[in-house]
Amino acid sequence: MAHPLFEKHRATLDAAVEAIHNRGYWTPYPEMPSPKVYGETALADGKAAVEALAGRDFALDQPGTSGWAAPEKSPYGVKLDVRYPVCEVEALIAAAQAAMPGWRRIGAEGRAGVCLEILDRLNKKSFEIAHAVMYTTGQGWMMAFQAGGPHAQDRGLEAVAYAWDEQRRIPATSVWEKPQGKNPALKMQKHYEIVGRGVALVIGCGTFPTWNTYPGLFAALATGNPVIVKPHGNAVLPAAITVKIAREVLAEAGLDPNLVSLAVVEKRAATQALATHPAVKSIDFTGGNVFGQWLLDHARQAQVYAELAGVNNVVIESTNEYKAMLRNLAFTLSLYSGQMCTTTQAILVPAGGIATDQGHKSFDEVAADLGAAITKFLSDVNVATAVLGAIQSEATLARIEECQSGEYGKVVLASTKIAHPEFPAAEVRTPVLLACDAADEASYMEERFGPIAFVVKVADGAEAVRLSERIVREHGALTVGVYSTRADVIEAMTEATLAAGVALSINLTGGVFVNQSAAFSDYHGVGMNPAANASYSDAAFVANRFRVVQRRYHVE
Repeated sequence: MAHPLFEKHRATLDAAVEAIHNRGYWTPYPEMPSPKVYGETALADGKAAVEALAGRDFALDQPGTSGWAAPEKSPYGVKLDVRYPVCEVEALIAAAQAAMPGWRRIGAEGRAGVCLEILDRLNKKSFEIAHAVMYTTGQGWMMAFQAGGPHAQDRGLEAVAYAWDEQRRIPATSVWEKPQGKNPALKMQKHYEIVGRGVALVIGCGTFPTWNTYPGLFAALATGNPVIVKPHGNAVLPAAITVKIAREVLAEAGLDPNLVSLAVVEKRAATQALATHPAVKSIDFTGGNVFGQWLLDHARQAQVYAELAGVNNVVIESTNEYKAMLRNLAFTLSLYSGQMCTTTQAILVPAGGIATDQGHKSFDEVAADLGAAITKFLSDVNVATAVLGAIQSEATLARIEECQSGEYGKVVLASTKIAHPEFPAAEVRTPVLLACDAADEASYMEERFGPIAFVVKVADGAEAVRLSERIVREHGALTVGVYSTRADVIEAMTEATLAAGVALSINLTGGVFVNQSAAFSDYHGVGMNPAANASYSDAAFVANRFRVVQRRYHVE
């Protein structure tokens, strides 16, 4: 008999599997915060729920609780002071291991059903999660709702769909019968058990604490593994709400809630000890290269799925929609103040300029016009604050100041501070745009996280394509774009991105932007360049998280 939660959510799961096969547009979680969908009072209720947590203990009833920590500082200046349980690592791991056999026994169907119930509950809490994401990351409200809520849930469901699709290929039993000529056939009964690899550790990032966490969380959980979520110290609340909901669903389903737990770890050494624990068999990590590389080098007992830094770039060779191109790029560079792993940093433009529908534009004109487009786009303070959000870390603020000092190139557009009408303590900054030569590799050939972009002067279009490929190969990238009216340039760029292993966007001038990624259709990351060794999502993202253990015996 199928698990009741599997039957409850089977239609959604079947549709998700179909979606990952045909890659068209599909989602069960509406991205617009409509009262008709989420309830007339959902917005007020979600905000009130988060504000009610301020200055209080966030109880999770986890084993090994030894104290409380309140590490978050809101980029908006919102007073949080939420206190989270600090638990002994050994206690969390022991509890996770003890919960694992029951999770294995309910089978792939049961696990999929429970995961979909968790996602359904998360969706119903989208407004609460959105406020938690907004207050801790500095995202604007709409991005916090969409990326922190429905889009993150899409990515979680996508991982469950891939996990289910891979596991359902494995039969539970078979009868093996080998003819022996005149003698009786050899006959055996065989059983195939799907077994999780072991404890999974998901290390969250400070900018997208749900969107970058849910793929690993649900991929590991759906394939039979208990999960310990270790959030970024400045974005604990969205992870804590997620873990609380997961634990509630597990307990209601008669399962051990310690299959999902929260690890609030304040010191890097403690995170390193957790990551290298012999029981931890998979690690999902999004963040900087230094710690990411440390995990790859030292967490040898685990399969590490890492998304690291890169240098996303766009080649502009020519365009027949000059103003639309500039508007598209202005939005790309402004969205969440460039604090996205997919935001363009290097814009490669021929030294001799480009052909456009507005006539020939010199290199300097392209740079200046892009700066003007950014200024125009952000001229309305309400639009600017909604799109830019707030700067998440002091390191990013320092990086902005450093880059507009002139040390890394000519300042085409200086960053300015905008006063937020609702959050006076918020650090809202417009992008800084620099111009430099391709030879100035020290300026643009490393990730400069935040609202920082370079217009890079290259010899010609062919050289721009070659440089783009080299950047991806040597420094990594999650997104690359090209603007050209010439088929041969687009073909060359296509070949370059196939060779280097990076997603390509061609002539984006409308309502889709290079730094956006749609679940069930876009593969986020390829796994072929230094920016990421895995993809959200494909079969490889789930298949190595479980094993098949067989048993067999003779039958008559």
